[in-house]
Amino acid sequence: MSQVRTPTTAAELAAYVDHTLLKPEATPADVTALVEEGAALGVFSVCVSPTFVAHAVETAAGRLAVATVCGFPSGKHASDIKAAEAARSVLDGADEVDMVIDVGAAKAGGFDLVQADVAAVRAAVPADKVLKVIIESAALTDDEIVAVCRAAEAAGADFVKTSTGFHPAGGASVHAVGLMAATVGGRLGVKASGGVRTLADAQAMIAAGATRLGLSGTAAVLAGFDGDQAAPDAGSGY
Repeated sequence: MSQVRTPTTAAELAAYVDHTLLKPEATPADVTALVEEGAALGVFSVCVSPTFVAHAVETAAGRLAVATVCGFPSGKHASDIKAAEAARSVLDGADEVDMVIDVGAAKAGGFDLVQADVAAVRAAVPADKVLKVIIESAALTDDEIVAVCRAAEAAGADFVKTSTGFHPAGGASVHAVGLMAATVGGRLGVKASGGVRTLADAQAMIAAGATRLGLSGTAAVLAGFDGDQAAPDAGSGY
């Protein structure tokens, strides 16, 4: 496998980032600030809760992409509800949708159910919009991670993603990202999210195969290039 080139500047790293705010107590003013900060930092997108998609799209005014979540954070929603939620987010202007699988179905070996769940949401998300599948890798065995990634690919996902950042089992790990990347073999993107709070964390995830990062403390991570690692925001779930 060829050596992955990790970003060497803040601008290069920012292009990997979904600048994220998923706190339940977030306000419209917080989302406006998120978008403005993300645009100033040069991130790829902002990721916000579904109720804030339209506001984020209006505020972004084409300066960056807008992502949102679906079936978040538990994944314990009927597939048709997830599909309806995703469709509404697309209608509101979302460019990308990050859906949560039913982790319990995966733990029970129901990978056909996982595939059907992803396929239902994929049917609601047009092909020109990006669908990411959150698998909660910290709650899965290696074999389950591989099987879930294969199910997501078979269902038409564009990315597999490690974590919601809200699961007690934890967030992204270098091992899980590497395993996910090896499984999808470059055919899908891999998003590392959950607990990526320093420049070293971010670079390690990219070296392992991550092609996108979900960060809430983006400014603190990017400040690492200047040797000025500010205290990260640990309260957003990411």
